[in-house]
Amino acid sequence: MTPTAPRLGPALTRLLLVTAALLGTLLATAGPASAHAALTGSDPQDGAVVATAPKEVNLTFSEQVAMSGDSIRVLDPAGKRVDTGEIRDLCSGSVVRYGVALLPGLPDGTYTVAWQTVSADSHPVAGAFTFSVGAPSQTSVALPDQTVGGGLVGALYGIARYLSYAGFVVLVGGGAFVLVCWPRGASVRPVQRLVVRGWLTLTGATLALLLLRHPYTKTGKLGDVFDLGGLQAVLQTKTGAALSSRLLLLGAAALFVAVLFGAYARRTDDKEHKDLTFGLALGGTVVAAGIAGTWALAEHASTGLQPGIAMPVDILHLLAVAAWLGGLTALLVALYRAPSVERAAVERYSTVAFGSVVVLAATGIYQSWRQVGTWSALTDTRYGQLLLVKVGLVAVLVGIGWVSRRWARRLAEPATAERDISAVPDEAADGIPDEAAAESRAAGGDSGAGVVLEAGEDPEDAEADGGAGDDPERAAQLARQRAAVATALRKKSRDADPERAGLRRSVLTEAAVAVVLLAVTTVLTSTEPGRTEEETGRGRATAGAAAAVPDRPIDVRIPFDTGGVDGKGTVQLTLDPGRTGANALHIYVLRPNGRPLDVPEIKVAFTLEEKDIGPLPVLPDRIQTGHWSANGVQLPMQGEWLMQVTVRTSDIDQTTIEKNVKIG
Repeated sequence: MTPTAPRLGPALTRLLLVTAALLGTLLATAGPASAHAALTGSDPQDGAVVATAPKEVNLTFSEQVAMSGDSIRVLDPAGKRVDTGEIRDLCSGSVVRYGVALLPGLPDGTYTVAWQTVSADSHPVAGAFTFSVGAPSQTSVALPDQTVGGGLVGALYGIARYLSYAGFVVLVGGGAFVLVCWPRGASVRPVQRLVVRGWLTLTGATLALLLLRHPYTKTGKLGDVFDLGGLQAVLQTKTGAALSSRLLLLGAAALFVAVLFGAYARRTDDKEHKDLTFGLALGGTVVAAGIAGTWALAEHASTGLQPGIAMPVDILHLLAVAAWLGGLTALLVALYRAPSVERAAVERYSTVAFGSVVVLAATGIYQSWRQVGTWSALTDTRYGQLLLVKVGLVAVLVGIGWVSRRWARRLAEPATAERDISAVPDEAADGIPDEAAAESRAAGGDSGAGVVLEAGEDPEDAEADGGAGDDPERAAQLARQRAAVATALRKKSRDADPERAGLRRSVLTEAAVAVVLLAVTTVLTSTEPGRTEEETGRGRATAGAAAAVPDRPIDVRIPFDTGGVDGKGTVQLTLDPGRTGANALHIYVLRPNGRPLDVPEIKVAFTLEEKDIGPLPVLPDRIQTGHWSANGVQLPMQGEWLMQVTVRTSDIDQTTIEKNVKIG
């Protein structure tokens, strides 16, 4: 007789609602995937004014990127493309630089450089900046508000990523739980459904990722999901190869599931059962490691420091997560949906979970060092903060697991749960839950003509005596009534064990925390690693940022070249006290030999781009040869201000140079 699952009750419902709310909040605030490759420099620089049109535009990135023919586009003031479309690989050693040649004879005006590419760990990144030839001009180029990796397509891609992780965990962990901990579970229908649904979820999510990949990294339009040309281009990329390989491996996983719940569940001979167990364990491990390898091949582990070590470590990490959380899910289903679970099975899972936690700790420490690098990145970057949240959730899971282990040790073998219902005395029918009584009344019809089991009477014998030959409909009603009563008695017998009830509650709490943990992990894999973020910040600071020191003036030296006669030199600026409010600005224009250079005009402007403030113009007064000054320069807010200095050395020769200054 198929067991009936107990109703979850209001307490469980509230717990699931809270978990769903936490998960929804986390995914809703995740936003589009962060860029794992950042633009660290360009030639010409953003906002630069050059005397003559350059022959090419070069971009420098923090890490390797995948370039295509339209990854770098240069547009004139009218929005017409003025580059040749041929990307030049200028990489040298650790320097990642790409360029595109420009058409000859470009007129004066403001040009827009729009770039879009995919970082080595599969995440899209895009941006734009401008430079001017001769003098700035109006431009009609309108850059799209929606960047790649965001919007509806980005949200759907993020959901598919989460479902793929969840499906992998349930498929691999559920199968391992049956093979290692609870072989009898291979014939339990709820456990079978769980593992099969894990396979279906992972397969469907992988197909969705493959179809969404082109609009996710290129167009941002959901309608391009079925663009066959885009799909063909995706299949030629590293990520496309990983996703297609995952689909092939899922075919082998389907065979594993079929044998596990078919021949393995029906096998009775001990020797054949052991041989089949060994074969399934070996084949399942290979397939599971292969599927985990598709993530390692395409994401964080495949780029950055020590990829040869990081990829196998990442595979071990994913397998340990699946064995722990997937086994936990299978145990939860068994506790709530199966008639009984042996204490030995729970204890074996506890051992597997402990080993998984040890592997997670070892691989997690290595991954944290590799992706974070410094203590400051652990607390000051979003990746590091999410990592701390993940560590906290793992600690909570370990604590709840310790409680579950204590319940498991006190768990009695469920002999009573397996007994025949005929052995239950008549008094056991007292106190049957209201819902079971309602089912019983419904089975017996509105007339109330029901039959109650006599003491010691076998349900099947009673069914046979129910007049089936005379009235088949009546016999069916009596059978449904007896089934409802028998189910209620089995449920009452099972729930009467306080240790089993305590174990179910603690495992359910573990599963709720695991759902949130999996969501944090999904967001973590789409966030720029802390090490990369800090290195990018240091590179930008070296290229053009001066940090403010409290109560000390900011000193900045910027070389310039207007291209004319006597047009080379250095501008030295001092901003005192270098804080918000009124500041005194002193500007010294020096020749290459360090002597003062007299120039006809010099202008300064401050812009706080993140707050959309500025540009705030400053017109300094000439004090003496090479020395200009302005008092009362107001900087209203803290932040990283862009300081642009325009130097004119003749009637036709001028240039604009810039630098970022940190105002504390």
